[in-house]
Amino acid sequence: MRHIVVATHGHCFDGLCSAVMFTRLMRHLHPGQELSFTYKAMGYGPGQNGVDPAVLTGDENAILDFRFSASPKLTWYFDHHVSAFPTKEEREAYDARVHDDASRRMFHDGGYGSCTKLIADVASSRYGFDASACEELVQWANMIDSAAFPNAEMAVARAEPELELMTVVEHKGGDAFLQAMVPRLLSEPLHEVARGEEIQEAYAPLAVQHRAFIDLVKEHAALVDNVVVVDLSGVVVDVAAKFVTYALWPESAYSVVLSRSNTKCKISVGYNPWSKRPRMHSIATICERYGGGGHPVVGAISIPAHEVEQARAITSEIANELAS
Repeated sequence: MRHIVVATHGHCFDGLCSAVMFTRLMRHLHPGQELSFTYKAMGYGPGQNGVDPAVLTGDENAILDFRFSASPKLTWYFDHHVSAFPTKEEREAYDARVHDDASRRMFHDGGYGSCTKLIADVASSRYGFDASACEELVQWANMIDSAAFPNAEMAVARAEPELELMTVVEHKGGDAFLQAMVPRLLSEPLHEVARGEEIQEAYAPLAVQHRAFIDLVKEHAALVDNVVVVDLSGVVVDVAAKFVTYALWPESAYSVVLSRSNTKCKISVGYNPWSKRPRMHSIATICERYGGGGHPVVGAISIPAHEVEQARAITSEIANELAS
């Protein structure tokens, strides 16, 4: 039996869907061979700059939708974050690994809206994989990860079951969840899984917390020119919903939201995709200065939970920079 370890972005809808797409690709490349998969959820917590090489114990090892590792154990890599390479050395290691295009198994493209679509396109163009049966999965992953919703209200209301599943993944998407959910999405359509009793029951309490989060944003938000700044560090927040500021302040261009859980402070930074103002900053570049990362339009920084004052100072610095 061939054992494949898949280290993917945890607590992330695109990370989950990337694992599904990559598993389909592996089955396509190894027809008739018995394969086993271990799915590991990677996170961007304080001090976490990549995948621990000790995780990569398979006959083949993949990192998806997450920072690159120079470990020689790594055999597959797919990512679309512009901050995929924490150091110059890792960028150079990646370039060396993709030098021989004929045997290339590593792909990074910061122009993609989702890693799921990147994997689907590479699988189709290079390996002859028919991705037509995965259109629903790719479309939702791409819309969610690139914030390509028709409006902010849709993203915030989360009336569609697929967005309810997204919420459950963001809250519960650790190792065990991935290990159970990837096989389901390999055998069942996305819309059926999202509408299933298990996901609906898991979403119900999160919906209550989601509505409470919206109320907290209303209470603690302040406008700094074209930037909505929200400091929630005074309370512990388990569910931090995206796009709320854009729905409440549609004319804003950026948002900087500081939230605190039991384990970390998180500074979420984003450009309003529905704003009439042009984007003048690279969010990923700003976040990288503080040990975070992301995309040109959205990114995040993690700070230890006890360093609240530092998190507040960073929040203020970023808000002032975006407002200038």
